[in-house]
Amino acid sequence: MYNQFMSILIKDTTREERERIVAESIGNISGSCDGCMSGLVEMYQDYIDGKKEIRDINMEFRAHYESGMDGPAKSGCEHMG
Repeated sequence: MYNQFMSILIKDTTREERERIVAESIGNISGSCDGCMSGLVEMYQDYIDGKKEIRDINMEFRAHYESGMDGPAKSGCEHMG
């Protein structure tokens, strides 16, 4: 397991270490689920392959994420008249 002080940068890790970092971060990627885990592994494949840093992948994901709502709708207080 990686501790918070070890570098996860591509230049400081081997492919095997990057695979382990992704696996430990995501959890049990071989378990059966609704397919979400395989999508996460694919998302980080460029990191494992040494093409993109994790921070760049995460920034791209956040930039492309869109929510259907601006925020939670506020309802009035039932006790106020």
